[in-house]
Amino acid sequence: METRFFYTILFICTIFTASAGDIYVSPHGNDKAAGTYHAPLQTLEQAIKQAREWRRLQSPEIKGGINIILEEGTYLPYKTIFIRPEDSGTPDSPTTISATPGSRVVISGGIPVKHWKQGCEDNRIPQELRHKIWVAEAPHIGNKILEARQMWINGTKAQRASQFPDGVMERMIDFNPEEETMTIPTPQIPNIESASQLEMIVHQRWAIAILRVKEMTIKGKQTIVRFHQPESQLEFSHPWPQPVINGEKGNSSFCLVNALQLLDQPREWYQDYPSGRIYYYPHPEEDMTKAEVIIPALETLMAINGTLERPVKHISFKNISFEHTSWMRPSYQGHVTLQGGFHLLDAYKLHEPGLPEKAELENQAWIARPEAAIRVICGHNINFNHCTFQHLAATGVDYERATSASTIENCHFTDIGGTALLVGTFPDGGFETHIPYKPFHKGDLCTDITIQNNLINEVTNEDWGCVGIGAGYVKNIRIIHNEVCHVNYSGICVGWGWTSLESGMSGNRIEANYVHHFARRLYDAGGLYTLSNQPGSVMRNNRIEYLTDAPYATNDRAFYIYFDEATDGYTVENNWCPSERFDSNRPGPDNIWRNNGPQVNENIKQKAGRLK
Repeated sequence: METRFFYTILFICTIFTASAGDIYVSPHGNDKAAGTYHAPLQTLEQAIKQAREWRRLQSPEIKGGINIILEEGTYLPYKTIFIRPEDSGTPDSPTTISATPGSRVVISGGIPVKHWKQGCEDNRIPQELRHKIWVAEAPHIGNKILEARQMWINGTKAQRASQFPDGVMERMIDFNPEEETMTIPTPQIPNIESASQLEMIVHQRWAIAILRVKEMTIKGKQTIVRFHQPESQLEFSHPWPQPVINGEKGNSSFCLVNALQLLDQPREWYQDYPSGRIYYYPHPEEDMTKAEVIIPALETLMAINGTLERPVKHISFKNISFEHTSWMRPSYQGHVTLQGGFHLLDAYKLHEPGLPEKAELENQAWIARPEAAIRVICGHNINFNHCTFQHLAATGVDYERATSASTIENCHFTDIGGTALLVGTFPDGGFETHIPYKPFHKGDLCTDITIQNNLINEVTNEDWGCVGIGAGYVKNIRIIHNEVCHVNYSGICVGWGWTSLESGMSGNRIEANYVHHFARRLYDAGGLYTLSNQPGSVMRNNRIEYLTDAPYATNDRAFYIYFDEATDGYTVENNWCPSERFDSNRPGPDNIWRNNGPQVNENIKQKAGRLK
């Protein structure tokens, strides 16, 4: 008994005795303090700077590594946390940023909304509802009113005021590219045509568009809708995807959002412009005098940004929750996407098909990358372990370019507006998206990245066309033992370019994952989805099930495994799914399929997904 007591005391002393390379941070600390356990710093930024100075001066504290230890609480950076090459560790002296054992540490880009008052007299709200609406003034950032498209009440995301309950839409009547108009059934909402911030969400096959409404012309039971630029030109010029009229299962669908006239259901909210005033219709169980209400102020919480010559190296994050980021571009430019959440810069149909790289190509498109909460560019050994990513409005984590030998494991991604985890180059800007990507420097490709044992659920909740895990031009990526579920389009996607030509993609592995409850809103989807030529790649021992019957899909094109255009170089074997619902679009000659479907061994099925 005495021996056990001695070792217990020794263990406690070991935990709370700082080693030479430890830097402590607390929300209640002081950035002028020493950064010790008894005198912690206040911000992660200052701790990173202190570690940077230790490395610059080759201080003895760097021997064996630097540990930045965050004590329990919420950290609110006022700008994106910038990690640069000078912050790099080494194999013998890595930098680890972690929470104290057993504590909950949150890095949040959000700001609380306070001083709510019940009732309003705005005549845009029906008289019988006005006493149920609560109102607050938006916080200021600097000398500007904070605008937001997201709001969380006690940790639950509120829905922007909408024509219909979440998930409900209505079929449009006509889509007219020449006139740049859509015709819809006339909404039964008084004065909706006068709503100045009104938006339309349009369901179009495998993607959505978010269009700012410019004008509504009511003609009896039908209403003609016109839209602002630049999204109007993009929406009506790009051929893939566009809304469908007279499709296999009917016309494409839409819903109207973001008007005070639409604020008619509990847990809906609206921010007025230009006043910034926020209106909320609480659920009867919510007490707005005690509720924690947060809107986001930052789009990117952290940017890890190196160069090919000087990458950021050997930094790990453990047991940290990254929360509350915004996504504002649709409010200023609309949002018209090609696929996977990549919005269009320009796109149109070719009068005479053909490019040197693809003779049959009948359209061209230039895209831009989605915004992300965590961005990694030119990194090596940048790792996340046991972290949480939630309440984020666009992409969660993005290993964007030239990142290698990195791991993201044992993490949880949930309540994310876009793709949970994005990896690799999706050539953007001036690079036409159908031309094979051949980087000038081979190091531009993301290589040897491992994504394993993560739970990804309830993501893609703002841009339904995003995915659980999305990988573009990548090499030797390992996506293994993850659970991906409750997504609105595809589960795990690897590849880009729609090309059979060589592009550097090779050796990719999609193994032992569990994908379920996917394609909830959009079709032309796959639980496992691939594009283009990827020699030496494998897809094996996965479990895919619960392909959802998307209520507004205009066709039945959703599959457990979908090899989209020019997929080649894959060995596909021992993937369990309840039926052989597979499809491909002009695949290459070097794919090998063996033993996929309900006959796969039960032991393989049960081992798929996260490891306990």
